[in-house]
Amino acid sequence: MSTGAGTAPAPAEQRWLIAANVVRWRRYGDGGQELRPGTKSYRGGSKVYVIESYAGSGHEQLTTVGRGRRTGTYVTNGMATRNLHTFRAVPVHSPTVLRLCEEADVGGCWTTREDAEELAVRLDRLAVEYRTTHWDRAHPVPCRCHECLTLSPV
Repeated sequence: MSTGAGTAPAPAEQRWLIAANVVRWRRYGDGGQELRPGTKSYRGGSKVYVIESYAGSGHEQLTTVGRGRRTGTYVTNGMATRNLHTFRAVPVHSPTVLRLCEEADVGGCWTTREDAEELAVRLDRLAVEYRTTHWDRAHPVPCRCHECLTLSPV
């Protein structure tokens, strides 16, 4: 069966990606003394899919696909690993996400669950490390960054 002229071929029905959530608050500015909600492109708590990880730079930067902060439509964006948390392997069925993954041509759709889970565990560990070592000054008081919120009693 062929596709009509000008239409892109349909992506696979299911692929494995790594999902993560954007931190609700991130440290920002001189020495990390300011706090900002989410990131410039994504709201805090948004679910994003990792479609590329740069092993050569220690996985400090990732390429992600998620719903944009202002438009609500899917955007592809590079971002720092420290601004994400709760990495996990998930099967993705969304035609839009799979199409953006293929259009980015970065090869982030893993074929096996084990490969995606292995990288998700590594990225989760590195994100914690990068959040704690990125800033050279103590946290602002009071602090609502991801580490302080997860360590505070409920």
